[in-house]
Amino acid sequence: MLGFVSRFFASDKAFRQAVATVTGQTPKNAKLYRLAFTHSSAVRQQPAMGRHQTNERLEFLGDAVLGTVVAEYLFKKYPYEQEGFLTEVRSRIVNRESLNNIALKLGLDKLVQLDTGQGRAARSRSVNGNALEALVGAVYLDLGYKSARKFVLTRLVKGFVDVHTLTTTTANFKSKLVEWAQRQGKALRYDITGEARPGGAMEFTATVLLNEEVIATGMGLSKKQAEQLAAERALAELGVA
Repeated sequence: MLGFVSRFFASDKAFRQAVATVTGQTPKNAKLYRLAFTHSSAVRQQPAMGRHQTNERLEFLGDAVLGTVVAEYLFKKYPYEQEGFLTEVRSRIVNRESLNNIALKLGLDKLVQLDTGQGRAARSRSVNGNALEALVGAVYLDLGYKSARKFVLTRLVKGFVDVHTLTTTTANFKSKLVEWAQRQGKALRYDITGEARPGGAMEFTATVLLNEEVIATGMGLSKKQAEQLAAERALAELGVA
């Protein structure tokens, strides 16, 4: 796979075509997109390259652009809903689990350059979702806000997100899981860890344990969001409707 990716990155024409296929728009500055797919672990293999040669800064920018576009989309789509509703739906669209899944469906895992020594463990976290945010940042810098907005709405939101389902299913998965655990007589707890993201924000990972058995995990930019996502996945794993 590493050899394939290296050859792929070496072929400017093939790389530009891949970016155009993913974004629906022809890139002007291919360097920005190559940077968007360069994970910090790949740079650590080449000490001569600084951290500015990774996708972390683009990820920071893309996160802001993505949040703005989705916020505007929801604001116009639901003109009579309150701020709390809009915030909850936006967080469910742009959370780490959602972005990771969208990135995989787009095939970004085939483009991301990272230290192969990290293998699946690194990819199982947020590498691909972070690359997707960096890609949004690259489109914004390369083609402008209008193009970045088009990419987010047509290729990401409308392409992979069922907004209707998100707005009609219960959001308080944590409470639902607590009630289920009490009925089953099981001890429920969450194990929370956090790590810094570019820009100073924290990303949290919540692990659901039932009778000390790991059931599911979820990631978010707050402990509450991570726990809700973990609870949602746990309910799905347990087959609780």
